Amino acid sequence: MVLTGRWNPQRWNATDFKYTFANNSAIEFFSAENDSKLRGARRDYLYMNEANNMTFHAYTELASRTKKGVYLDWNPVNEFWFHTDLMNDHDVDFLIVNYEDNEACPESALNFILKAKEKAKTSTFWANWYNVYGLGQLGSLEGVVFPNWEQIDTIPQEAKFLGCGLDFGYSNDPTAMIAVYEYNGKIIADELIYSTSLLNSDIIRLMKQDKRLPIWADSAEPKSIEEIRRAGFNIKPVVKGADSINFGISVLQERNLLVTKQSTNLIKELRNYSWDTDKTGKRLNRPIDDYNHAIDALRYFAMMGLSIRKSRKVIIT
Repeated sequence: MVLTGRWNPQRWNATDFKYTFANNSAIEFFSAENDSKLRGARRDYLYMNEANNMTFHAYTELASRTKKGVYLDWNPVNEFWFHTDLMNDHDVDFLIVNYEDNEACPESALNFILKAKEKAKTSTFWANWYNVYGLGQLGSLEGVVFPNWEQIDTIPQEAKFLGCGLDFGYSNDPTAMIAVYEYNGKIIADELIYSTSLLNSDIIRLMKQDKRLPIWADSAEPKSIEEIRRAGFNIKPVVKGADSINFGISVLQERNLLVTKQSTNLIKELRNYSWDTDKTGKRLNRPIDDYNHAIDALRYFAMMGLSIRKSRKVIIT
């Protein structure tokens, strides 16, 4: 507005960060962390800058009070609520733009991006950085626990169904169940259940796999396991020894993992499940305690199903 001669300092309220025009329309700037602003006045248009750093709650509170249009922007460092809750809505437009579309890109920024493009040829870090900040493509967080997995459309007919992993939840955490297949030496994970507020009777109703194949479940829920077992399923508690989380992770990391595209919650977790860090940013030898419900279900089966199969192969050879 200054550059185009439209700025009038008398119309700027520095306390409320609000600029009011001669026709009484206004532009207001505020933090999405301000709850009073989220539930405040209505507006014609909403623009959320760096939307992936805001909560879905903030979006719903603001968008529900917006009359004409909502605009979001972000650097796609990882999947967030837009991909899972909005992207496929019929009234949503999605546009990818990058530095090549920005005629006002500063020369210093352009040179940095082009340098990153060259580094990306030999560095996985710079490859991910350039993919996100250079090309505007969906990337992955640095330090994710499972960086090497692939998405597939469907389960091949030749794939062998091995069994399932089950992680119990209820109110805040979802119950998650993952079916595991083996195909050409690779492991396929397919999401069967991912939902909160499920009773054991609901879980039993949703379970449609072969009852003879093993289901390895969270041993912290013995009553639930017994109730499902009495319904005719071959369900067993997972054995949790010392450092069982890292053990299960290591078993999965030794196998090539394929994930079906309909496993949307598992895919979200794989993109966000990362190693924890201390206050200085140093990586610790433990994962974060988040984005891990479907992954825990998969890990339970890996600990009891895949590790046993591996040890049997070692004995035979």
